[in-house]
Amino acid sequence: MKSRSFAIFAVFMVQLLYGLNYTIAKTVMNENYIKPFGFVLLRVAGATVLFWVLSLFLPKQKIEKKDFLRLFIAALFGVVINMLFFFKGLEFTSPIHASAIMTITPIIILVLSAFLLKERVTNLKIVGVTLGLIGALILTIYGKSARTGDNVPLGNLMIFLNAISYSIYIIMIKKLTAKYHPFTFIKWLFLFGLIILAPFGYNELQEVQWHTFTPYISYSVLFVVIGATFGTYLLNPLALSRLKASTVGIFIYLQPVIAGLFALYVGADFIDVLKICAMLLIFVGVYLVTLKPRKTS
Repeated sequence: MKSRSFAIFAVFMVQLLYGLNYTIAKTVMNENYIKPFGFVLLRVAGATVLFWVLSLFLPKQKIEKKDFLRLFIAALFGVVINMLFFFKGLEFTSPIHASAIMTITPIIILVLSAFLLKERVTNLKIVGVTLGLIGALILTIYGKSARTGDNVPLGNLMIFLNAISYSIYIIMIKKLTAKYHPFTFIKWLFLFGLIILAPFGYNELQEVQWHTFTPYISYSVLFVVIGATFGTYLLNPLALSRLKASTVGIFIYLQPVIAGLFALYVGADFIDVLKICAMLLIFVGVYLVTLKPRKTS
């Protein structure tokens, strides 16, 4: 019972950290302390160091040579492409938009699984996919941001591409996660991601004026690196080891709630009827996609 309770606590903390991350990371970038690609490089570099230090205290597991290529490609989709699109998209859109669009990840995974893995798709799931995508399109085309300098359609499109990239990564790592301990897998994933990211974020990271950081910005950067990256990737496997994937998936609904409440609290976003309707369409769509079909006797 205690282990299950901890797993539920872990998955809740993952959604809390991700939910707060939308506003915190956006503030750092929009106030021009760190540009998006430089921030991604800093985020991944910090998490990579922490994962490899942690691995010194864990049982050793060797990666087979044939799996390194799959790990490299997984890092490309699961660390590089998705994080670059996420941070660049977050620079242009609002926390509520970004968090709502990210909840359609289960829908994208279903669509990709149908095409790539030839998994069967029920009529109910097709309805769910349609509703979710309509909600995302409404947010992208008609949604507005509290910040005048934002480009909502472009930002939302980038967040959507980030969700696609992350979904490809989830499908790719199915065999690897069954074969290796999560921490063994993640440390190599981040190392490869860091190597690929270096050319993209190096120049922007070099431009950072560290001496201009206020205490709030310093704590925000530490939160993104330690909490929203290292912490989430550390807690997620612990939750998945004790809970069903479907149970963990349901918790993704908390992200836009947490992100929205925090953004409203600090004045970084606003809510209107359009956002509420679009989010409801996405939520219902995701619910229908994750619903298990009843067994017929």
